[in-house]
Amino acid sequence: MNEVKESLRNIKQNYKLFLQQQFTFVGALQHTRENAHDTIKPVASISQVQSYMDHHCNNSTDRRILNMFLNICDDLSKLCHKLETVHSGNDITNGILERCKLLLSHNNDLSAIRAKYPHDVVNHLSCDEAKNHYGGVVSLIPIVLDCMKEWITHMEKLPRHMLCNVSGGSAVSEKRTPQDALARAAISQTPSSPQTSTSNKDHIQVQGSKHVQKHLNDTENHSGKLKGPWKPPSRRAF
Repeated sequence: MNEVKESLRNIKQNYKLFLQQQFTFVGALQHTRENAHDTIKPVASISQVQSYMDHHCNNSTDRRILNMFLNICDDLSKLCHKLETVHSGNDITNGILERCKLLLSHNNDLSAIRAKYPHDVVNHLSCDEAKNHYGGVVSLIPIVLDCMKEWITHMEKLPRHMLCNVSGGSAVSEKRTPQDALARAAISQTPSSPQTSTSNKDHIQVQGSKHVQKHLNDTENHSGKLKGPWKPPSRRAF
């Protein structure tokens, strides 16, 4: 999740730079549309912007800003596909990703979408520009960024939700049962070892004491037979 947040943070930084040049972006679209003789219909898709840049762009400034827009859209699209393969999610998070993928599809019609508060990209356009030409294309990135933020919010709550609803905890119990059994067996066996050891030690000590005592008794008896009561030699002669 930290990697996802870092990737999204980098995209947001690039978008901030792009947002500061919105007038340059709209001017580039206007120039290329005029060159393409396509000033009536709105800019309604990413592929349309790509076509303007590839075939109708005459200066480096317009090319740079159009390319910047396309790169941000491409980065968002790659992040969506990465999240789809890495995180399983649930119906809500999967639905958010599907919406992002649809919005970022090159041929998707963007003309009807509008970014709302707190975004003010539409407010920076004239009424004619917002309604008939650029309202959708300038709203695309902020709307997708909001969806990605919503996705992260739901994903951060998802682990607890899953733990609370996995068949009433049966799946977790089944998974942990062998480990718990081993743990209980280890605990039940642990106290017996010192007792057995102590018992054996006491048994050895008792046997050792008996052996030592027997040895001492034998030694005393043997010593008594050898030494006996002492008598003077003179008395033994008579």
